[in-house]
Amino acid sequence: MHRIGVFVCHCGINIAQNVDVTALTEYASQLNGVVVAKEYKYMCSDVGATLIKDTIKQFNLDGVVIASCSPRMHEHTFRRVANDGGVNPYQVEISNIREQCSWAHTNREQATEKAKYLVRSAVSKALSLEPLKPSKLKVIPEALVIGGGIAGIQASLDLADDGFKVHLVERDPSIGGHMAQLDKTFPTLDCSSCILTPKMMEVANHENIELLSYSDVVGVEGSIGNYTVKIKKKPRYIDVDKCTGCGDCASACRLKDRIVSEFNQGMGKRGAAYMPFPQSVPLKYVIDDKKCLFLTKGKCGDELLCKKACTQGAINFDQKEELVERKVGAIIVATGYDLLNPTAIYEYGYDQSPDIITTLEMERLISSSGPTKGEILRPSNQQKPKSVTFILCVGSRDETQCTWCCRIGCMSALKQVYLLREKLGDDVEINLCYNDLRSYGKGYEEFYRKVRGMQTNMFRGRPSEIRAMKENLKIDIFDTTTSKLFEITTELVVLAPAMIPRVDTTEFARLLRLTLSGDGFFLEAHPKLRPVDTFANGIFIAGCCQAPKDIQDTVSQASGAASRAATILSQEELEIDPLIAMVDEDTCSGCRICLEVCPFNAIEQVQVIKGNKTVTHAKIIEGLCQGCGACVSACPSGAIQQRGFKDSQLLPMIDEIT
Repeated sequence: MHRIGVFVCHCGINIAQNVDVTALTEYASQLNGVVVAKEYKYMCSDVGATLIKDTIKQFNLDGVVIASCSPRMHEHTFRRVANDGGVNPYQVEISNIREQCSWAHTNREQATEKAKYLVRSAVSKALSLEPLKPSKLKVIPEALVIGGGIAGIQASLDLADDGFKVHLVERDPSIGGHMAQLDKTFPTLDCSSCILTPKMMEVANHENIELLSYSDVVGVEGSIGNYTVKIKKKPRYIDVDKCTGCGDCASACRLKDRIVSEFNQGMGKRGAAYMPFPQSVPLKYVIDDKKCLFLTKGKCGDELLCKKACTQGAINFDQKEELVERKVGAIIVATGYDLLNPTAIYEYGYDQSPDIITTLEMERLISSSGPTKGEILRPSNQQKPKSVTFILCVGSRDETQCTWCCRIGCMSALKQVYLLREKLGDDVEINLCYNDLRSYGKGYEEFYRKVRGMQTNMFRGRPSEIRAMKENLKIDIFDTTTSKLFEITTELVVLAPAMIPRVDTTEFARLLRLTLSGDGFFLEAHPKLRPVDTFANGIFIAGCCQAPKDIQDTVSQASGAASRAATILSQEELEIDPLIAMVDEDTCSGCRICLEVCPFNAIEQVQVIKGNKTVTHAKIIEGLCQGCGACVSACPSGAIQQRGFKDSQLLPMIDEIT
C-alpha cells in the first residue's frame, strides 16, 4: 500500500491568485493513497524543501506529488529534496498547476476545479511509479571543440588550462574566424589582432591542445562521456613539418595575385599557394586544390615553379585525405555564423556597383593588413571617397529576410564611422541611415554619444533604393525624426548585413543530433537555466552558432561552455538518467520502425540465439537515449515502454481526468 504526500505551492501569487490553494490542499488530502497534504508559499525555497523532507520522514512516505510550476523548472530540485528525505527521486510526480492552470485561466472557481483534476491525475500516476536507479558510464577526460573562431579558441584554452586534453577542429587552413578579419573592436578600439593573435599562439603551443586545422568532423558516434569522432583531414599539399612559412612558393606560383582572396572578402588577390593572413595559425602555406593548375589540369607550365622554389622540399602533391578518430567525453560546438548576402535585398544594389560594400569588406579596407594596406579607397577607381553612407539593418529585423537583430551592426558601423573620421579627416561627409540605434553593452552608449558628435549625419529610416549613377550613388530616405524626404548623394555605400546561421548548420545538426530553433541557429536546452547546453547530453554550444552576439558575449559563453564540459570531464563515471525507453525482447518483432524514428540514433538491432532460432530485436543504447518517447509511440506491438511513463502509469492519469 503506497503512502503518498501532496505538497501544494502558492508560487507567491502566480498560483494562489487564481487557484484556491487551501481548498486544493484539503481536497488532495482525501485522495486514495494520500496520507498527508500540505501547502506553502514557495515550495522550492529552503523552508519548503525542509517541509517536504520532514514530512517524508514523519509520515514514512514512499511517493511525493508536488503541485507547482512546470517540471522543466524545478523537477530536478524536488527530486533531490525527496532523495534527501528518503524517497526514491523517480517516485516524485509534478502536477503543473501554474502554466497549465493558474496562468491559463482567470475564473478562480473553474481554475481551482481544474487544479483538482490535475492533482488527482498526478496522484494516480504516483501510485504506480517504481523506484529507479541511474546506470553508470565511464568518462573519457578529453574534449572536442568544433570551430576555431574566438569562441572555440577561448573554450579550448579554458579546458586545456584545467588539465584536459582538447582536440580543436577548424575547417579552414587557419584558426581565427571572423575576428581575425577585423581591424579594431568596439567600444575600446583595441586592435583585434593584438587581442586575438596571442590567444591563437597559445592554442598552437599549448601542450594539452591538438590543433586539427583544415579538417572537417564527418562522423560522431557514442554518447556523453564516450564519443567517437571521425575527422577528415584535408590535404594541404604542403608538409607542415617542413614548411617554414617563408612564402617562396606563393611568390613563384603562376596564379599569384589572380585568385580572389576569401579572407579579404574578394577585395584582394592571392595565388593557388597562399597563406590566409599574415598571423595565421598554423603559420603554414596551403595549396588550393580547386584553383591549382597542376591539381585541376595535371600540368602547370613546363615545370612546377612552386616546388622548385621551395628549398625545404615541403610541397607534396601526393598527399591524400586522411581520416582520423578521436575519443572524447564532451563536445563543444563553436561553428560561428555567416553574413547575409546583400544581393538578396535587390533595392540596395549590392551587385550593381563595386562601390556598394559590406561592413566586413570595409574592415578589410581599414585594416593595415588588408588589400589597400589600410587606405580607404573606392573599389571602382581606387580614389579616396569624399562621402560615405552607412545603411544599417540590411536584412535584419525584416519579415522577408531575418526577423532578429544582428546585435553588432549598429556598433560596427559606429566604430567604422569613428575610424573613417580618423583616417579621412573632416573633409569627408559621413551619413548613417538606421532604424533604431542599439548600444546596449558596457561602454556602448558612451561610444555612441562620442561618434554622434563627430559631424555625422544621421537619418532614422530605411532607404527605399540605391541608384548607381555614373560618378556616384543616390539614395532616397524618409527620415522619421523630421518627417522629411532626403536624397543623399554619396560615393561609397557600406551595408551592415544580418548575421545568419552557417550554410551547413542543418547538415551539421543532423550529424550531431542537435535541435535547431526557428531562426535556424542551434537551440539551447533552456534560454535561462541551461543557455550553453543542448538536448544532446554532453554536447554544448558557444558563440554565434547559438545566436548573434558580440565578441564579449561570445567569449563569456565559450568560457561557460568550457565550464559545463569540465563538470563532465572531471568525473570518472557519470550517472545516466533512468527515464529512458526499454524493450520487451519477447514481444519485439524486429520491424525496425523504432530505428527510423529515433532522432538520437539510440536504438540498434541485435540478433540473439534462443533455442534453435536466431531472434532479432531492438536494443536501447542507454547513453544515447534522451527519453523523448518517439519510439514508444511508433512501436506497433507495444514492445517499447518508457520508464516513468509506462502505459500502466499514464492510462490511470487519463482515466482520472476524463
